[in-house]
Amino acid sequence: MSKKRLTKSLVDSLLPAETEYVSWCGKLSGFGCRVWPSGKKVFIVFYRAGGRGSKLRKKTIGTYGMVTVDQARREAEKYLASAQLGQDLVGEERKAKAEMTVSDLCDEYLEHGVSLKKPSTIATDIGRINGHIRPLLGKKKLSAVTRTDIERFLNDVAKGKTARDKPTVKRGRSIIRGGKGTAARTVRLLGGIFTYAVNQGYLENNPRTGVKLFKDKSMERFLTEDEMDRLGEALIEAETIGLPWKVNTKANSKHHPISKDKMREKLSPHVTGAIRLLVLTGCRLREILHLKWSEVDFERKLLKLPDSKTGRKTVYLSEGAIDVLNSLPRIGTYVILGRNPDRPRSDLKRPWKRIAGYAELEGVRLHDLRHTFASQGAASGMSLQMIGALLGHKSPETTARYAHLADDPLRRALNDMSEKIKKSVVPQ
Repeated sequence: MSKKRLTKSLVDSLLPAETEYVSWCGKLSGFGCRVWPSGKKVFIVFYRAGGRGSKLRKKTIGTYGMVTVDQARREAEKYLASAQLGQDLVGEERKAKAEMTVSDLCDEYLEHGVSLKKPSTIATDIGRINGHIRPLLGKKKLSAVTRTDIERFLNDVAKGKTARDKPTVKRGRSIIRGGKGTAARTVRLLGGIFTYAVNQGYLENNPRTGVKLFKDKSMERFLTEDEMDRLGEALIEAETIGLPWKVNTKANSKHHPISKDKMREKLSPHVTGAIRLLVLTGCRLREILHLKWSEVDFERKLLKLPDSKTGRKTVYLSEGAIDVLNSLPRIGTYVILGRNPDRPRSDLKRPWKRIAGYAELEGVRLHDLRHTFASQGAASGMSLQMIGALLGHKSPETTARYAHLADDPLRRALNDMSEKIKKSVVPQ
């Protein structure tokens, strides 16, 4: 154990490592600072109430930055002093916390347990908590939640028990969907919330442990060569002469367009450019819509994204992607122009529906352009490691979904070889 006193300067000097570690105070036994690989630093205190042989207790005091070293030390001294008198403050807190409801736990988790998550992920968590967890489990005491309760919750969400589609005050709609995929993802979140409870000492075990989830259905959809050609033709037509409207013949004829020019809709080059960039880079939709001109390195042919789903990310650009970027008018901060030149475009739902419909791309989502990029790489003989690097995957398992597509180069080589053999052994 270090003989150095845990001070602000010492805590500031603690650097993250590949695995978490604790720097203990040499002057107050049991008081320490846990350092996570992310750089997060949390003050903790360990003690035994009743001397040797009694159960070791751990108390998480708080995160450095929200709690100072001196504040954490005073809190640790309180728990250690009580332990010397035989009082188990953590045990008492656990009993009290075990009587809190699941809804109360969710509130605490959203306040203290999501510091490493992105704002978009937190927003999704809030939607799942309010839409599914609170209605079905919110009033239940933590100590009363069992594995059976989690399994029942999984099946209830899958069957649509919490699904709804209601109008809102602002003339919109509040839509909450059920289904097996939603159920599996919500139970994973619920497991994380209960893990937080275990780490805080509110529970001994996680009731989510051992619950088998529904398998996520594969949603990949890859464009065929013919579909790619149709998409390309639709994009050209959309930005030049415009896409034709489908006239509703049942409507009153006086509402039909008089001029042939008005029977077509011309789309912005930023819309068609965004779609081309999606299929040429394999980027996610938000990565393209939020792309700033300052993040495009034309000289090195890179996109330097400061933030993405997996953190900072470098995207390699092909000559085709560079050509698309050079063709786009530079107006404002963002590459893809929206209504406000200084704010990113929110989505491409409406124009994509028009383009996909005209190109007869049934069931194709914008995200499927990312899958198509990966499938083209696999079919051309690119290794899964290279595909994962281009897509920005953190885990090899994420890229493994494209493994079956890598058979194409082998099949082409097999066909070439068999043609040579065929000439000798197969009657002509």
